[in-house]
Amino acid sequence: MPNNLTVTTPSDLEVKMVRVFDAPKALVFAAHAEPEHVKHWWGRGNPLDVEMDFRVGGNWRFVEHAPDGDWAFRGEYRDIQAPDRIVQTFEFEGMPGHICEETLELTEEGGKTTVTSVTRFDTKEERDGMIASGMSEGAGQSYDALADYLAKLS
Repeated sequence: MPNNLTVTTPSDLEVKMVRVFDAPKALVFAAHAEPEHVKHWWGRGNPLDVEMDFRVGGNWRFVEHAPDGDWAFRGEYRDIQAPDRIVQTFEFEGMPGHICEETLELTEEGGKTTVTSVTRFDTKEERDGMIASGMSEGAGQSYDALADYLAKLS
């Protein structure tokens, strides 16, 4: 089943992803902010080790245990405005030193929450490399898992 993720490239350095969830903003924010929620959806629904210090200046690290191997990611929280915005860095440990910045904005209308994620890279080559690596497919699968998880909580 295709996911409902819209992916665009608003500039040479950015990837923008938008997805609407049938859940209130406070719950969608909690699903991004609390380890007990994150572990149910972030790694495309695969088993996930989650370490989070959810505060400005705090770090996070997730290890996805997928059928094709273990995949580790990490970053630092730069700005948190609950329940509207999270800004964090993102680094795939398999390609150390390639750090991008993700800004998640959450808006709610009629009980549905739109998550808009803008990822900013240092170069067009890094942006294009991340797109080629399957960024939108992985994000789409994780957001499908999030939609399923949110439905169970409602």
